Amino acid sequence: MLASNIKKYRKKLNISQDKLSKLSNVAYNTIIKIESGKNNNPTIKTIKKIAWALGVTLDELIREKSRH
Repeated sequence: MLASNIKKYRKKLNISQDKLSKLSNVAYNTIIKIESGKNNNPTIKTIKKIAWALGVTLDELIREKSRH
């Protein structure tokens, strides 16, 4: 869920993983590991930085897709 949301918002902004890394001040390898699911338990500090860089709230970033 977190991995797919980060990827979704990143693609919506049309930015690379490298660009997200720079905008969020989170290591490039960390971004890759989170998006690939290899790191499925990043720190809240890291998630907040990524959310800020993507222009979304923490809630939006970690929320499951709503089922209609």
